Amino acid sequence: MRIRFLETSTSPATRLVVRLVDQDAIPAGLEPVLAEGAQASRFSGKAGQIFESFVDRSGRLVRVVLAGIGSPAAEDRIPALERAGAGLVARFLTSGETGLTLDLADSGLAADEVAAVLIGARLRAWRHDAYRTRLPDDQKPSLGEIAVAGAADRAEAAWEREAAVAEGVEFTRELVTEPANVIYPESFVARCRDRLAGTGLVLRVLDESEMRALGMGALLGVAQGSERAPRLLAIEWQGGKPGDRPTVFIGKGVTFDTGGISIKPAAGMEDMKWDMGGAAAVAGTMLALARRKAGANVVGVCGLVENMPDARAQRPGDIVTSMSGQTIEVINTDAEGRLVLCDALTWAQREYAPAGIVDLATLTGAIIASLANEYAGLFANDDDLAARLTAAGQASGDRLWRFPMGPGYDKMLESPIADMKNVGPRFGGSITAAQFLQRFVEKDNSGRDTPWAHLDIAGTVWADKPGATWDKGATGFGVRLLDRYVRDSLEG
Repeated sequence: MRIRFLETSTSPATRLVVRLVDQDAIPAGLEPVLAEGAQASRFSGKAGQIFESFVDRSGRLVRVVLAGIGSPAAEDRIPALERAGAGLVARFLTSGETGLTLDLADSGLAADEVAAVLIGARLRAWRHDAYRTRLPDDQKPSLGEIAVAGAADRAEAAWEREAAVAEGVEFTRELVTEPANVIYPESFVARCRDRLAGTGLVLRVLDESEMRALGMGALLGVAQGSERAPRLLAIEWQGGKPGDRPTVFIGKGVTFDTGGISIKPAAGMEDMKWDMGGAAAVAGTMLALARRKAGANVVGVCGLVENMPDARAQRPGDIVTSMSGQTIEVINTDAEGRLVLCDALTWAQREYAPAGIVDLATLTGAIIASLANEYAGLFANDDDLAARLTAAGQASGDRLWRFPMGPGYDKMLESPIADMKNVGPRFGGSITAAQFLQRFVEKDNSGRDTPWAHLDIAGTVWADKPGATWDKGATGFGVRLLDRYVRDSLEG
């Protein structure tokens, strides 16, 4: 979706014109047919309301839309504006209209409010039609541009920042949506090299032999049943002060998860192409940070494997040695994400000595049982980090809910023959998974545990029905959250 700002405040060069309307504040100067039609339709400007009609303007037929954005004093003003932009695109994306003019003259919207409308519109416009060869014409997207007239001062600059975030969300959605025969560890890296080229990001890649030399037995144990070679990808952004310790984002990148020998049921297994949603979110976040020239030092690390039930695959009961030296009894080969993440955690800490770590993973079905698709689970060893992430989630719309951790849950991972098991008993599965990962958080140079948070995003990376700013499918969850965290907590 192309978005451009008109130099003149007059609208419009397109037939489709949109006016945003505050609740109980129908704009003055509307043609009588519009004003009376809106009143007859009980349109009052409530958030989400839409009224449209056709009028003659100087001998030209114009399609005018009034879109309600609610009360200016509402606490959810920004989300309401995002939903308004998204709702407009959802309505007109396949309408046959090719362009839309957003007439903001006399709207009173501030620059950040204009940007909110536009990011809602752009994100809702994203689709992945690459493999649809017989799509009927009336189902093909036609709306390709939004022209913004009469915007507030600095609105274009505010949009440029949000456009960078939108690009990151779109890249994440692309990676998550692609099938596993297209995106696997090596091609994930290749796609990142292509999309991140020229951004100022530096990519480092470890292959199987390098990981083996480092002792990454946990990650490699997951990968050994697949003919697809594993990769560890690091994406570096140095936008802060030289020498400042970076913050590291780590993503689980299981590009397809059969469950291994502990194989999953066939029904719904096709969804496991998005078991790399954490790694995709990290890659998309790094693109967003680079595009907007974020003033912080950040590294994204993606542990990339495929989990398959080959004759070489690890078995339930096998013991692997992680890069940290800790041994793990693999009770369930379908609890593989934590095995990938634990080695990525160790490598990232020893390589970058980070100021803090946030990992993202589609880790457990238990988190969906707890939170459905409304929140991602948050686990942390640091209250300040947890609070900042929660606030960033509330502001961005990628919402988090914090869960408890403690020694009682840690005991559930005890193994009679190794340092730990990779799973606990049936209950509290999301918590015991986090407890497992916490065992791989090391102390920093001051002797305290490195601030760390784990985000279980299993219920939020994919949607079976349209949401506020997405259609069915990949949501891009995590990018806006991490970008907002960087803005609010890491940039001076």
